[in-house]
Amino acid sequence: MMSTQHSQIQFLAHASFRINTPEGRVILVDPWYTNNPFLPTGIEIPEQVDLILITHGHRDHLDSRIIELIRTKSPKVIANPIVRYYLQEQGVPEHTFEQMNAGGTISIMDLKITMTNAFHFAQVHLPDGKIGYPHTTNGFIIWMSDDISVYYSGDTSVFADMELLGEIYEPDIAILPIGDRYTMGPLEAAFAIRLLKVKHVIPCHYGTMSTLTGTPEKLKALTEDVERLVIHALKPGETLDTSVVKPGNH
Repeated sequence: MMSTQHSQIQFLAHASFRINTPEGRVILVDPWYTNNPFLPTGIEIPEQVDLILITHGHRDHLDSRIIELIRTKSPKVIANPIVRYYLQEQGVPEHTFEQMNAGGTISIMDLKITMTNAFHFAQVHLPDGKIGYPHTTNGFIIWMSDDISVYYSGDTSVFADMELLGEIYEPDIAILPIGDRYTMGPLEAAFAIRLLKVKHVIPCHYGTMSTLTGTPEKLKALTEDVERLVIHALKPGETLDTSVVKPGNH
């Protein structure tokens, strides 16, 4: 399906994103709005939320008021089985979820969503202050009707099968963490870019905590030899119009 309007990717802060589709759908990826000190003033949960993608249960990826968000906005939700099980135990109805697991692809709302592997150990921070529901994380490939595909890796290390992800799904844009310590740093992300053979990259999960020392400048220095690579170092609140990726795509 082709469209006369391009999709848009807004970097909210840290590792949270909002995607607007050509059909006017609103997708939130790892939303973190509540008590997020890195979120620019004026950016709030949108009135319309159609789909939420959750890679794992860490509190910087799973909003502490996610139950209220789901209850008031009535989106569809895609999360790995452990996070989904946690949310259902908190009262989120089963019909809210599009159930899937790593390697699977579904069609929903003029989109195709593939859940991918990622390598990062996680747990859910429970309302009583305890932690539970240990799980590994996942990523997503998101295809939109304007022929743009986005790979959101989630928190992960670099792994060799990223080469397969690149060969199978040929993402136009990769959203990769570069902060180091808890995820890939610039060195590992530079290898991920080569494995994926992607030409447009949005770095995230850096600069928000003193321990996250990776920078876009370091990533650019490590990928100078990659032809036609564009690193879109978005500031919190900034939006990338995907017409820059495929300008002739109407």
